[in-house]
Amino acid sequence: MQKIVDEIAAKIASKTDKGIVASYIPQLACVNPDQFSISVALPDGAVYSAGGAQTLFSIQSISKVFTLTLALGKLGERVWNRVGREPSGDPFNSIVQLEHEQGKPRNPFVNAGAIAIADAIIQGHQPKETLAEILQFMRYLADDESIAIDEKVARSEEMTGDRNASLAHFMASFGHFQNPVDAVLGTYFHHCSIAMTTAQLATAGLFLANDGLNPITGYRVVSPNRAKRINALMLMCGHYDGSGEFAYRVGLPGKSGVGGGILAIAPGKASIAVWSPGLDTIGNSKLGTEALELLTRKTGWSVFGQ
Repeated sequence: MQKIVDEIAAKIASKTDKGIVASYIPQLACVNPDQFSISVALPDGAVYSAGGAQTLFSIQSISKVFTLTLALGKLGERVWNRVGREPSGDPFNSIVQLEHEQGKPRNPFVNAGAIAIADAIIQGHQPKETLAEILQFMRYLADDESIAIDEKVARSEEMTGDRNASLAHFMASFGHFQNPVDAVLGTYFHHCSIAMTTAQLATAGLFLANDGLNPITGYRVVSPNRAKRINALMLMCGHYDGSGEFAYRVGLPGKSGVGGGILAIAPGKASIAVWSPGLDTIGNSKLGTEALELLTRKTGWSVFGQ
């Protein structure tokens, strides 16, 4: 496996078209695009990495996988009263479908859906308490107490978050919110600003590759059935309106973030995290996707077969 990730890192290093970093969040616009890392975590606890695998980056929308997991733990199937389970076919920050569907987001991975999930997990608590719970969950899954929120990124998101604020207020106008909009938005902006390395992120996703069981602690995070369902949503909706293309090229459940990270799950085999800050036109990591495509070719890990 180390040979495979080294070969992938070398191949990616030769690429000249790296995509474009997210410019609408000023703090992300400052990130050097000439960076790449990949980590593969196996159920036996081994982690194989190449590139800058100890470099922290903002996981952004990848955090939505973990807040959905928390929401399912708190609310069970009632979560689906708040958000749907269908691909959107629209950009991640689109308001169009909310108008047609009475303020119910199409899935938990578009921005509106993740904001609704943030409202669901607050349950009357203060944002700081909810964020402490999310952080503790991430630290537990990654077996690393150093994981923290990048406050500069969070402030940058708050200053430029007018579109997300519009989505939240629009949903609230349909009576879908149970908490103050500002509290929900603060929680959302901050959990998207969690900073992790690819090694930490790959480790945190291992429960989804291991039937819901955290192989490091032996603790069951979710049931096998729930792990299967989360993976299904990642496959269908994890790359917004590029989810079909990602499934076609990579063939794994995955969740992207505009910080340039992607978490991908090979069920029963591995949890993989890649990071390259440059994005394609849809907002997914350009070289991260190419790296995962190379990985599934080399390993035969596509869920659709070799």
